[in-house]
Amino acid sequence: MKTSFDPLAQRYPSQRYPIYARGGMVNCSSPLASAAGLEALKKGGNAMDAAAAAAAALTVVEPTANGIGSDAFALVWCEKEKRLFGLNSSGPAPMLASAERIRGEGKAPEGKMPARGWTPVTVPGAPRAWAELVGRFGKRTLAEDLAPAAAYAREGYPCAPNLAQTWRAAWESFRKTLQGPEFEAWFRTFAPAGRSPEAGDLIRLPEHADTLEEIGATGGESFYRGELAKRIDAESRKYGGYLRYEDLAAYEARWVEPIRLNYRGYEVCEIPPNGQGIVALMALNILKEFSFGEKDSPETCHRQIEAVKMAFADAFRYVTDPREMEVDCTRLLDPAYGALRAREMTDRARIWTHGIPPKSGTVYLCCGDGEGNMVSYIQSNYMGFGSGIVVDGTGIALQNRGTDFSLDPSHANFLRPGKRTYHTIIPGFLMKDGLPVGPFGVMGGYMQPQGHVQVVMNHVDFHLDPQQALDAPRWQWMRDGRVTVETRFDPDLARSLRRRGHEVSVDLDTASFGRGQMILRLPNGVLVGGTESRTDSNIACF
Repeated sequence: MKTSFDPLAQRYPSQRYPIYARGGMVNCSSPLASAAGLEALKKGGNAMDAAAAAAAALTVVEPTANGIGSDAFALVWCEKEKRLFGLNSSGPAPMLASAERIRGEGKAPEGKMPARGWTPVTVPGAPRAWAELVGRFGKRTLAEDLAPAAAYAREGYPCAPNLAQTWRAAWESFRKTLQGPEFEAWFRTFAPAGRSPEAGDLIRLPEHADTLEEIGATGGESFYRGELAKRIDAESRKYGGYLRYEDLAAYEARWVEPIRLNYRGYEVCEIPPNGQGIVALMALNILKEFSFGEKDSPETCHRQIEAVKMAFADAFRYVTDPREMEVDCTRLLDPAYGALRAREMTDRARIWTHGIPPKSGTVYLCCGDGEGNMVSYIQSNYMGFGSGIVVDGTGIALQNRGTDFSLDPSHANFLRPGKRTYHTIIPGFLMKDGLPVGPFGVMGGYMQPQGHVQVVMNHVDFHLDPQQALDAPRWQWMRDGRVTVETRFDPDLARSLRRRGHEVSVDLDTASFGRGQMILRLPNGVLVGGTESRTDSNIACF
């Protein structure tokens, strides 16, 4: 019997308070994924085990945003080593993929990379990320950590309200646009009843379960150098894709040094390019030149928006595979450059181009354990279900990250074999006086660095707790120059921004403003967390 209520009809404002815990905490956009991470903690694992368990579970319980064929990034505080580590597990373009070949084969009819099909598929990094986290830092085996995810996939789980909504949107789009035999496995996997699931429907993904168990049993090797890699290769060849077994076998995730910016005594930490975390740091490097007394003032919002626009102008010009960047991160984050850009800002909205610095989608989760370890983790298939490709018989949904490559030779992200493109997914981490404050993140395409700026300032400048820092109404600068605001955004404030020259409109879709999580560690070791009120989020803790 169908329920008589609409689970998405939010008639009354609700309140969420920050959650406190001591033994461990896992914050995810799905309660089931949070529970999987908590299970890893309670069975003797640490925060790194919990991150892998939750991340794998999210490929099952939120397949609209990520899959086994995702990319991933992580920031990891290891209490034993007293150090913050960065993990870049994004994949490069296949060695057979080149701009010349794609144009020559007629796969870019509009002169740019397509969004669906095998052409934009790059080497997936998520399974390697899980193996790296567990292999380097974990206390359990990868098979043990992936077991809850496999159980969800095999035994079934109930569809959540926001999941049903995004699934339905993808289904409505895909049934009109995904033509050809290469997409049939997607429909068999994610719409076996000829429709998308509704809230409360049980979802089973048995092939997904088999694949997760094989990844766990082989420590991830099957995906890159075993039977799963061979199946991916065979499907790619069958449908004219460029990904090959050799690309998978050669792939390694990169442990990297996080980039950092001192913002009012806090260190805001991000993964260096090819990720776009540097956008948030560049914006904060400008904003630290100003003093902000009131959060919801025209002056505050105007300066935030203009700083983000300046940062994106530089990022779109310079950020790509770090091996091919014409300027390095230290130049883009030079305090003198931030001060210069701040002086260029006026009280009117402007269109910004890149400057010349001085020389010198997606799921997010965070977790912490009772030992002091903390993880900020993000993975994505990009653009919802990604490429629309599912490797037949495996449940492996592949990302379409190659869409962000350019076919213009003068562009920083011009496609070359083996190159990593500009990447939108970014985990964040706060530190102070050399000690961890905690992980945070806001998922959602180009909203992500904008969300990072707003959440960091909400906490650092305006002293909001993690839950309030996430709940505060958000704005978003769009690449076409518009600024959208949530329905809860103060109308008088929106009108003030319009008078300053911003093209402001209200967006009824809260999902477009990102979905975040945040955990802070108090001096006594207690964890305090906030979770996203705009989706099916949940905190699991003990």
